Amino acid sequence: MTIYYNLTFLLLASEMVTFCVLVAPLPYGVRRRLFHFLSESPIVAKFAYGLKISFIFVGILFVDALQRMFRVTTESDVAKQTGQAHDVRTETNFAARKFYSQRNVYLTGFCLFLSLVLTRTFYILLDLIHTQEEYAKLKHSTASSSRQTIAQEDSAKQIEDLKKKLKEAESKSKDFDTLKKQAESQARAYDELADRYNGATGQKGSDKRVD
Repeated sequence: MTIYYNLTFLLLASEMVTFCVLVAPLPYGVRRRLFHFLSESPIVAKFAYGLKISFIFVGILFVDALQRMFRVTTESDVAKQTGQAHDVRTETNFAARKFYSQRNVYLTGFCLFLSLVLTRTFYILLDLIHTQEEYAKLKHSTASSSRQTIAQEDSAKQIEDLKKKLKEAESKSKDFDTLKKQAESQARAYDELADRYNGATGQKGSDKRVD
């Protein structure tokens, strides 16, 4: 193979290795850090820009290899029809040219196809990671809001309990005031009766009950 087809083969091999790394069952933390690095690093962005330019050249090689394959196939068919391919060397030459042209078509075609698959797979996994992060944030916010709701409910219950206790204390205070007034009125009534009794019996006022 020529140099540019060797480089295309190396590019295809690197794409295969990268694809295996992307679809490997890595832990979530490692996968998240890896994809954030690949999507946010400026160095990776420059490298990806260079790869896009290289894929343009691979596309040109694919078109050229496709044209050569059609040309070699046409020449081989014409040689068979005219009887020029009966020679072993000529037939071997046409077969080798056809094989090399097909190999170049497959090599460049698979390189382009795998680049599309690799790009799409990367963005699908990146969207999946972003969705998982959003789900984790939503789950955390829902849990915190539920805790706040529970705390508010507990506070409301405590307030209601305090209001009930305050009402009970106020009612007890009113009952105590009522009892106190009744006791004072009974004491005054007793004093009046005692004064009347003393006045009727001629006893001194010293016998009167003192509070």
